[in-house]
Amino acid sequence: MSTLYESLGGQPAVDAAVDIFYRKMLTDDRVARFFESVDMDRQAAKQKAFLTMVFGGPANYSGKDMTRAHSHLLAKGLDDSHVTIVIEHLGGTLRELGVAEELIGQVAAIAESVRDDILGRRATGT
Repeated sequence: MSTLYESLGGQPAVDAAVDIFYRKMLTDDRVARFFESVDMDRQAAKQKAFLTMVFGGPANYSGKDMTRAHSHLLAKGLDDSHVTIVIEHLGGTLRELGVAEELIGQVAAIAESVRDDILGRRATGT
């Protein structure tokens, strides 16, 4: 049985998806402000490592957990509507790349599973 990472096309697919995804995010006025003054090369590299890990690929992600990584964005007004936009852009990106709807559903479920962590509604235990 292959991993989601393998089914999506491995690292080339994750790399392409993250690049397209951030183009969508940066041109969407509803969420672009969250990326002001962000080093997007560094952000994209972290996102590629994170998605590779959560999709079942090689685990090289060493960044913060979801709650800590997004806590500064809560102060800027990050809420459920923004997380929904992220999930929509992620799905749109994968459709653009020709990914099957079943796999897009799996990716969306993973993204949805960390919604409460991103929005600081789940205790981290530390």
